Amino acid sequence: MLPQHMRQIRVLLLNDKENLERTLFRLDQGFELQFRLGPSLQGKNVTVLTNYPAEGARFERSNFQVLQWNNPAGREDDSDKYCYLDLKVAGSYQFYFGHGDTKRSGGGYIVVDPVLRVGADNHVVPLDCITIQTYLSKCLGRLDEWSDRLRVSKESGYNMVHLTPLQTLGESRSCYSLADQLSFNPEFSAKGRKSGWTDVGALVEKLRKEWNMLCITDVVYNHTASNSVWIKEHPECGYNLVNSPHLRPAWVLDRAIFHLTTRIADGRYTAKGLPANITNEAHLNGIRSVLWQDLYPQIKLWEFFQVNVDHIVERFRTLLQNGTKPANIEGKEGLKIIQDPHYCRYGSTVDMDCALHTFVPRSSSPGHIEECCGWLTQRLNELNGEQYHIVHQHQEQAANCIVGNVVYERLADHGPKLGPVSRKHPLVTRYFTFPFKEMTLDQEMQLLNQPDKICNFLAHNGWVMGDDPLRNFAEPGSNVYLRRELICWGDSVKLRYGNGPGDCPYLWSHMQKYTEITAKYFHGVRLDNCHSTPIHVAEAMLDAARAVRPNLYVIAELFTGSELVDNVFVNRLGITSLIREAMSAWDSHEEGRLVYRYGGEPVGAFVQPSLRPLVPSIAHAMFLDVTHDNECPIQLRSALDSLPSSAIVSMASCATGSTRGYDELVPHQISVVKEERVYSKWNSSASTTSTGQVSVQTGIIAGKQALNHLHQELAAQGFIQVYVDQVDADIVAITRHCPSTHQSVVSVCRTAFWNPKNHEYHNNVPPMFIPGKIEEVVLEARTVERHGVNYTKDEKYINGMPEYTVEIKEHIPLQESTVVEQAGVTSKGRSEFVQEITFRKLTPGSVIAFRVSLDPKAQKLVGVLRHHLTQFSPKYKKGSIMDTNVPSALQKPLAQLMSKLTLADLNILLFRCDSEEQEDGGGCYGIPGWEALKYAGLQGLMSVFAHVRPNNDLGHPLCANLRQGDWLIDYVSNRLIHREGPLAQVGQWLAAMFDYLKHIPRYLIPCYYDAILVGTYNTALDATYKLMSNFIQNGSTFVRLLALGSIQMCGIGRFPALPPVASAIEGVPYRVSPISGHKEQCCVSLAAGLPHFSSGIFRCWGRDTFIALRGLMLLTGRHIEARNMILAFAGTLRHGLIPNLLGEGRCARFNCRDAVWWWLQCIQDYATHVPQGCEILRCPVTRMYPTDDSEPQKPGDVEQPLYDVIQEALQRHLEGISFRERNAGPKIDMHMRDEGFNVFAKADPATGFVSGGNRFNCGTWMDKMGESERARNKGMPATPRDGAAVEIVGLSKSTVRWVVELHKKGLFPYDGARVHRDGKEVFISYAKWNSQIQQSFEAGFWVSGEPNDPNEKHPDLVHKISIYKDSYGASSPWCDYQLRPNFTIAMVVAPELFTVEKAWKALEVAEKKLLGPLGMKTLDPDDMVYCGVYDNALDNDNYNVARGFNYHQGPEWLWPVGYFLRAKLYFAKKLGKEAYSKTVTLVKNVLSKHFTHLERSPWKGLPELTNENGQYCPFSCETQAWSVATVLEVLYDL
Repeated sequence: MLPQHMRQIRVLLLNDKENLERTLFRLDQGFELQFRLGPSLQGKNVTVLTNYPAEGARFERSNFQVLQWNNPAGREDDSDKYCYLDLKVAGSYQFYFGHGDTKRSGGGYIVVDPVLRVGADNHVVPLDCITIQTYLSKCLGRLDEWSDRLRVSKESGYNMVHLTPLQTLGESRSCYSLADQLSFNPEFSAKGRKSGWTDVGALVEKLRKEWNMLCITDVVYNHTASNSVWIKEHPECGYNLVNSPHLRPAWVLDRAIFHLTTRIADGRYTAKGLPANITNEAHLNGIRSVLWQDLYPQIKLWEFFQVNVDHIVERFRTLLQNGTKPANIEGKEGLKIIQDPHYCRYGSTVDMDCALHTFVPRSSSPGHIEECCGWLTQRLNELNGEQYHIVHQHQEQAANCIVGNVVYERLADHGPKLGPVSRKHPLVTRYFTFPFKEMTLDQEMQLLNQPDKICNFLAHNGWVMGDDPLRNFAEPGSNVYLRRELICWGDSVKLRYGNGPGDCPYLWSHMQKYTEITAKYFHGVRLDNCHSTPIHVAEAMLDAARAVRPNLYVIAELFTGSELVDNVFVNRLGITSLIREAMSAWDSHEEGRLVYRYGGEPVGAFVQPSLRPLVPSIAHAMFLDVTHDNECPIQLRSALDSLPSSAIVSMASCATGSTRGYDELVPHQISVVKEERVYSKWNSSASTTSTGQVSVQTGIIAGKQALNHLHQELAAQGFIQVYVDQVDADIVAITRHCPSTHQSVVSVCRTAFWNPKNHEYHNNVPPMFIPGKIEEVVLEARTVERHGVNYTKDEKYINGMPEYTVEIKEHIPLQESTVVEQAGVTSKGRSEFVQEITFRKLTPGSVIAFRVSLDPKAQKLVGVLRHHLTQFSPKYKKGSIMDTNVPSALQKPLAQLMSKLTLADLNILLFRCDSEEQEDGGGCYGIPGWEALKYAGLQGLMSVFAHVRPNNDLGHPLCANLRQGDWLIDYVSNRLIHREGPLAQVGQWLAAMFDYLKHIPRYLIPCYYDAILVGTYNTALDATYKLMSNFIQNGSTFVRLLALGSIQMCGIGRFPALPPVASAIEGVPYRVSPISGHKEQCCVSLAAGLPHFSSGIFRCWGRDTFIALRGLMLLTGRHIEARNMILAFAGTLRHGLIPNLLGEGRCARFNCRDAVWWWLQCIQDYATHVPQGCEILRCPVTRMYPTDDSEPQKPGDVEQPLYDVIQEALQRHLEGISFRERNAGPKIDMHMRDEGFNVFAKADPATGFVSGGNRFNCGTWMDKMGESERARNKGMPATPRDGAAVEIVGLSKSTVRWVVELHKKGLFPYDGARVHRDGKEVFISYAKWNSQIQQSFEAGFWVSGEPNDPNEKHPDLVHKISIYKDSYGASSPWCDYQLRPNFTIAMVVAPELFTVEKAWKALEVAEKKLLGPLGMKTLDPDDMVYCGVYDNALDNDNYNVARGFNYHQGPEWLWPVGYFLRAKLYFAKKLGKEAYSKTVTLVKNVLSKHFTHLERSPWKGLPELTNENGQYCPFSCETQAWSVATVLEVLYDL
């Protein structure tokens, strides 16, 4: 087994209700297929089943096994959960999946390709190496002569032979009309010797072992020859008038047409304008008039579909007279004709209960009964009239089809011109067998009542133009035979399999034996007439074939007209290759397009990872220059075109091939029915005029031999990249390129679709520019005319045109070419080496192929580059060259250099948005004609390549920019080199790698640039995770993606964003200031969101920092940096608050009531989460504002332990905080009204709740201030949330409870605080404050909706019950009762405040009303001011929305989802296993959408908010710290 990093793994994402049955997924043996859960299935109990057999078991199509789930990261989420198949057996396999009560909620198929082997050493023939040649077996002569005839294929360079069926043929002699499927055709036996299947098997094995050739043959399941003995003995195997009575009307019409034929042949209609020899339009009109005037009225086909009115009315009359009441007819449609299943004339009927229900007499009197019978008679006559009209339409179509057939067979130039109507050449082909002596039509009609006779009237097979290939046209419900729409094969009988072996045991058994014989002796099969073969039959037969030969090669030609329908056949039957034909191209441009369509990737394609998504594919092509049942190309184009069109086909990166006769220039179609001559044998010394022998001189065999060898070489050596260039109207140049050695072969083919004898071709062939160094001319060949010889059709042998042969040279230096006039180097820059080719003799019918390498320097450098890339993946080993002079920057592996980076360095390497980069004088790279990258770091490019790479979108502006110049290449390395330390070393490593890149051809730069970046990026991620906690290192892909949010948001700018911490603190980073040149602290700070809150004074916010700190810093293991942030903010405490907008501490605004409580919560989280975390309480804090009124102090002037700062914050809240912001006015807030600058906060003595604010400011996270003068909301907060906001009550309860516990453990020196109340100093213990909040909470916040609730002060304002209020004591009391998601925060930080049952009810309401796809609605959608779309640019007259006033009045914010889900998990656990299990399902399902967003987002983050129902909001931050942090916390809780 291959090591994991080399193994090819494909991942199929399963999505609920996604049916992939028409999507083709092709895989190779040795691949691993993983099934993973898409967002719609994550969290659900999904079962995946497949009929791929367990190891060692036999394949049974109906036997499905359940696949076991693996979850490598444990159980926190389903992002990495997978089940898998180790694919070792070729075939078609089905999978489906379900969950809960849904057994099947999606599914599809996978097709595993066979492995083909030849030679004594059993070496593999890749599918794209195949070159096949078709033979009509009946033209091979006796079996002992086959070797000499098949040798033509071997010597012409083919490696596979396709033989039409070798069984006994029917009397028509068609290759596909088989009289006996089990017997080897006795014609092939030599005189006095009976050959059999074992003799064929020996020959096939000789071809495989000695000639390295494979052999396949046809299987024909749809029909058998009309003269097959076994079909006469088993007429139930066909469609006859007993088992298929719906065909009786069609049979009657068929017999009538036959008798019409005899009368026309006898001249009995000449007087009516219809002679036996039909030659013009008048005769065709004669056919129509005879059909309508004589034939249709005579056979009265409508009677088979009508009712006997008198008979039914009589039955009805009797029922009425007997007083019969109708049964219940509910669910039945009104009175309608019920078709007689036996199709007797007037045999149809109606439902008598419907009749009794529809026609009710007014009384039981005879008169009223007769009146009722009259109504029924009238209705039945109407219904019969409708049936008559339907049959009339069928007869019209039948007339059109009969006339159309006559036109093709007798008048059309491209038709067979059958001549006068006779019994041998009837008017039209009969649709049914008639194995009795001729009799009159009336006598034949008498046979319809004799089952022993009519069981022998069997329907012929054929095909129906434009029919649904998935429908069987002979089954009930189809009128193909009645409407004469079948293009009929009169020599064969259509076989009737039914739904399974039980319906026709003999037929199924017979055909299975036939299949097993074929699979035993041949390497593969061609499914003849595949699109008309019942798909379940072909499926079962191929299963039987693969049981005999597991690596069965299956090909088919489909005429469905739809790739999706083709896929149904390919999927269900496991077809390996679909036959495609170059003859379908109407010009050389289309022929070139087909080459591009059927295989290969573009030149310069990206290197794809070994583990990647399973993407739909098109069916593998077998691209033939011509198929054996199509018209001759020489008749349709010209003899000169045979060689160039063959060359175009042979350059396709797929299986290719031809038909025997094409290479010998046989100028007519070799008919599968009429041809009885034999093929010529091989004789290497045969002359061009030899009879019955061919050599390399014959036709274009010399050219085809060279082309076939080239085709096989290209496929075997990995020339998988294709480029097609339409040079002019006739010339197509096709490049095949090897992505590891960078060798190319360029074939230039000049087609000759029109015969040069009557079409003028121009002489001025445009020059060609070939990038690279031409090593040799692989081949040059021209079709030339021989004079003095002419084609004469031989009586005994199939012969070709001797007047043409091929002039060919192979493997010659460019100088010796007779086709090329001169070749010069036009440009030889640093990375460009282009040769200009001018042509001398590129005449129509010519081909030249060049082998091209990179120029020697570029070839060496690309090899060295590949060598350095092997440190990332062994897939670069092929084509790599050891570097003899390794630059110093590359002497250490990149992983070693990266191991020295800090997480702050990795922020620079991977991320940094435009405004962060601008602070350092740079910016994000703008791609011309497109947009700027999201990040200056690697992630900016990786996000773009993530879309470009899988689609090989080499036309993307990013790729164009890379091909045009080195700007982007240098940008990536230069921004790192300008740094110092390990980052500069990484920059130098990249610069050295890019130096190689700059010296290779520009078309290769995108793929190698991407390869370098992918390796660098993955190495950086590895280095990142190694510096993080075990939770991240061992976490799922989702956890790790979220953890990158910590790198994204935490960085060090040009200016220090955080105030300094005490100098005695250990682990604080220092640097020399880039501005002042002095030593300064450089702690990482946390951006609130990108791109809007990333730099300058708007980067750091107290509230955002401490909501995000647990998730982004503590859970990721960044403990020292988290401590530094806590202490830095502690130093800015003033008025008992920490700032919201930090502004480096000096421009801080102390205008929020909640930030200090989030800060205190983080100190608690730090102490709980970090080993010896309580030590932080004793850390010194350097105070910037030791008193409320002091100016900013120098660092170190005033220091005190953190526990004193905490005590100050708590004491000030108990005392009461009231102040006016400094510099109040438009300088610090241009929108706020004067009253808004007054800040108030206090613990309410009655409840213990921290209350504050006023209706002119907004002190919580819902802080939108009105900005519109037009709408008159300027200076008015949309959500003041004054009073006691529920989350602040929860956060304060959490802190007070914690300090009480700390004091008991001796870790916090204070058990309360002294405050002034009513003029006296009193002591308030924290224990009392804690219990006071506990006792007051549910009484104050729970909305029960009960009419007599004593705690309810405003029952008139209650509009939602079983919820917790958003606030308590708001100045506008109705605001308290608004449903918002904030109570879930209190549930997480202080769950003890909540009764489990009440909490659960409130959470259910929140889930139903507020939970969106990604975020939580910030307001109940039933609220009259709810508006879910945030548009900050809109300024209108609407007070509630102008200038984004509804920021927190409906839009769905992401960070509260984390708290909602954590609360759900906590209380579900309290309710028991079942509730918890359901909640885990909900959580996983909700978070799956975040995972999907995170994977797809070019920002690799989660947004601040979305508009209603998860719609994108252009005004939101694209990635927000707290959004990422709170989701990561949920996964930690799981």
